[in-house]
Amino acid sequence: DSSVMIAGSRNSTARIWTVETTKNYRPVTLSGHKTSLVGAYLMTDSRDGKIDACYTVSEDGAFVSWACTYKNEEIEGIADDDDDNEQKAADALDFFSGGATAPKRQKLDSPHGMKSQGHALVGAKWKLKMRHYLQQEGASVTASAFCPNAQLLVVGFSTGLFGLYELPSVSNIHTLSVGSGQLIKSCVLNTSGDWLAIGCPGSQQLLVWEWRSETYVLKQRGHAYGMRCMAYSPDGIVICTGGEDGKLKLWNATSGFCYVTFEKEHTAPVSALAFANSSVILSASLDGTVRAHDLHRYRTFKTLTTPTPVQFLSLAVDPSGEIVAAGSTDPFHIYVWNLQTARLLDVLTGHEGPVCDLTFQSTGGILASASWDGTVKFWDLYKGNVPTESVQHTTDVVCVAFRPDGKEVCTGTIGGLLSFWDVESAKLKFEIDGRKDITGGRKINDRMASKNNAASRHFTSVCYSADGSCVLAGGNSKYVCIYEISQQMLLKKFQISHNRSLDGTLDELNSKNLGEGGPIDEEEDSSDETMYNAMVLPGARRGDDGSRNSRIEVFTAQVSFSSTGREWAAISGEGLHVYSLDDDMIFDPISLTEEITPERIHYKVNIKENGIALKMALHLNEYAMIQYVVENTSFKSIPFVVRSLGAEHLERTLQFIATQMEESPHIEFYLKWCLEVLQTHGMHMEKHRGSFMRAFRSLHKVVQTRHDELKTICDENKYSLAFIQNQGQLICGDKIDNS
Repeated sequence: DSSVMIAGSRNSTARIWTVETTKNYRPVTLSGHKTSLVGAYLMTDSRDGKIDACYTVSEDGAFVSWACTYKNEEIEGIADDDDDNEQKAADALDFFSGGATAPKRQKLDSPHGMKSQGHALVGAKWKLKMRHYLQQEGASVTASAFCPNAQLLVVGFSTGLFGLYELPSVSNIHTLSVGSGQLIKSCVLNTSGDWLAIGCPGSQQLLVWEWRSETYVLKQRGHAYGMRCMAYSPDGIVICTGGEDGKLKLWNATSGFCYVTFEKEHTAPVSALAFANSSVILSASLDGTVRAHDLHRYRTFKTLTTPTPVQFLSLAVDPSGEIVAAGSTDPFHIYVWNLQTARLLDVLTGHEGPVCDLTFQSTGGILASASWDGTVKFWDLYKGNVPTESVQHTTDVVCVAFRPDGKEVCTGTIGGLLSFWDVESAKLKFEIDGRKDITGGRKINDRMASKNNAASRHFTSVCYSADGSCVLAGGNSKYVCIYEISQQMLLKKFQISHNRSLDGTLDELNSKNLGEGGPIDEEEDSSDETMYNAMVLPGARRGDDGSRNSRIEVFTAQVSFSSTGREWAAISGEGLHVYSLDDDMIFDPISLTEEITPERIHYKVNIKENGIALKMALHLNEYAMIQYVVENTSFKSIPFVVRSLGAEHLERTLQFIATQMEESPHIEFYLKWCLEVLQTHGMHMEKHRGSFMRAFRSLHKVVQTRHDELKTICDENKYSLAFIQNQGQLICGDKIDNS
């Protein structure tokens, strides 16, 4: 009933409190471990709802079970020692309490019983019941989780192993590994105990494991050191992200899953991304290269470099997808290439600070560049390398964006101002002061309240909506703001994170950490937390006093609107956030439910319910299972199975047919599937052809390839078949003549 809580400590003890103040209750401390605790779990008796036991797990693999004895159960315990018969124990309790008519011990949910589990613990005694060791050689326990319904305990180790144990016998069910040297930092079991989720921060992996069938339900991997930039594809289906680890990842904007990773492309963090078209993505990096990646073959086909090594901060591609421009940190130049020839066309000079943002006009060849020198310059690349206009700001400019029609440009400065300029006249139209709107969140070292501290808040990224009526802005704050341009008013603020471990999330700090001169130094007040996070020197028993630890601040690195105008995305310190107006685009792990298991799919196929089985296999997203269902569907029942598919299954079905048809000898069988899908759902796919374009291309490619192969074989066999036919006719003619 959530009235009692237990917490494990790094001093190897567990402590039990009641959430509400309970009369005569004294918090209990359980001490039976030698190292820090990793997990602590309470158990309730299913008969009367009382807490009767708890389990604790420590880093050295020690598992301890504690038993709770209540005052009115001590006499009952004596009777249990003599005879385990429950009826005799009840009779003994009746005898000592005054006869059979005496009131029985009532359950907690009875209106005449105890008020809560916390009240029942008053006067209770805890004793160590048993101890087990879940040891793995050379490994320590780093995570644990407990499922009370299934009585299962999962333990994760520092070497990537995880074990599943059945309680209270502590018998090992499974011991598996997620990879060599993968530190398991968190794990959790679902309510039924069938699915196990594991998080590995070192490799940024999230694994969902169905342990009964030993199959992966979900396997995703993020950037190693966080995301830095992003870009929407022209059709709004794909989001590409670049990370501090130098990798590029492609995400499906609808499902939220990463399906492609460009592993070893850049040797330094990726600083900017831009789509040349729906099949080509360009990335700029601090390693001094701009690379072009093919999204059909998933490889790098062009590398753009400069005569002297530089570090790129910004990137832009013209509307035709042929001209690429990148801005550098030092020297403060803009480099322009031809994408087809990879030839450096020009070097634009004139800025006196790092070129932090670039953007092309959608209707012409004008390039806008923003720099820390406080200027935004407009370059007409078809007329020369001299800026046509230059607009001056009072402070450093950090972001710039063109309106979709190309007639207006918005700039953001470190002063928190959004300035709107007319492109033709280069005159200021109006300004929006966003300092008060973006203000929020008090950092640990701020010496004033969050509402009074607007000096350091500013927008670092800005973009227009698809229709150009609104502008989206995010910066070094926990808020992302949307403004209506014509009325110059704030429409809405989105809080990008509620993670309290990030600095700047809370608006008010605890007053005990504030002194007369401002916040008290962390080393004095919360040294325990600081020492815990500090790197420990070899052989040292305490943290390094010379270390300078700082909290990660909440911020927004980049914001971008989708071309559809129905959603927008933001990059923060926590990852990629996608906000949508459509309810069906909210993240859902392919509609997975606990009933969708391989055994259930086999059962549906056996009873000839292939339509339901195929949808379940598509939800499970396991290639072998989809192949099993499809190839166990009879040729005559294919039309009926296809009609049962929903619009959300079509793209994955086409992708599977294209992949399987490339290797399978059952060409006519899969052509029948392809034909029925196109005939049944053709109208829907035509209306939403942008979302099916990748599947169409891959399917067309494999059908064309198999057609060419069969055509070649048929052409080669045509003469052989004609020869055999003529030989047969000659033999038949000779027999007739002889007769």
